[in-house]
Amino acid sequence: MKNVIKGLFSRDKKDTSRQLNHPNQLQMGDMLKLDDSFLLPAVLRGQTFKVSEVNTYQFEYEHYPEWVLKNERGDAVFLTLDDDDGEEFANFAIKIQRADVESLFDMDEFAEIFEEEEGAALNLQGEREGFDKWLDSKYHQISQANRGYFYSVDYRDSAPPDDEEYGEPFDLFELESDDGMKGVGVEVWPDGETDVFLSISRPLGDIRELWPK
Repeated sequence: MKNVIKGLFSRDKKDTSRQLNHPNQLQMGDMLKLDDSFLLPAVLRGQTFKVSEVNTYQFEYEHYPEWVLKNERGDAVFLTLDDDDGEEFANFAIKIQRADVESLFDMDEFAEIFEEEEGAALNLQGEREGFDKWLDSKYHQISQANRGYFYSVDYRDSAPPDDEEYGEPFDLFELESDDGMKGVGVEVWPDGETDVFLSISRPLGDIRELWPK
């Protein structure tokens, strides 16, 4: 979720030689439109996005793509896909700032994420203004310092390099709501930079339209 380059939509001629039948086929420059359901956060509801990047996350037993989406305002949303026993979900995430973290959560509770063995609990304490539909009232920790590697390369058609120096290492801390549909993710990078994300899982059908660049 790093190295996001701002850009506006272009009016490039569509590639009529390609057809998109599933979000896992999205490439840079392709576009998608989301459902206008009020169950979606405002930044997603009825919005059209363009794929600005396709990156790769690698963990011990898996690697998967992450699509960086941007709307006409330049809002960045991160998309990954998940299959739970044949039921497909679209996972959307947004990055939040430190001031947002401090206003939404108790910082003593937040610090326990890094200290407990997957046992931390996090309760929402602040106003949801600006983050409606992204948040739940409480979260429980499901992973602690899970080592991963980030690649600013699309490795859907091949495995990432065996040499770890090609990827940027980070430690992932994850929490989720009781129903598993909302989450808080924390990525800690070697230079000490810490990125915090709010995420929401939605049925794949919320992606209503796909079209190639």
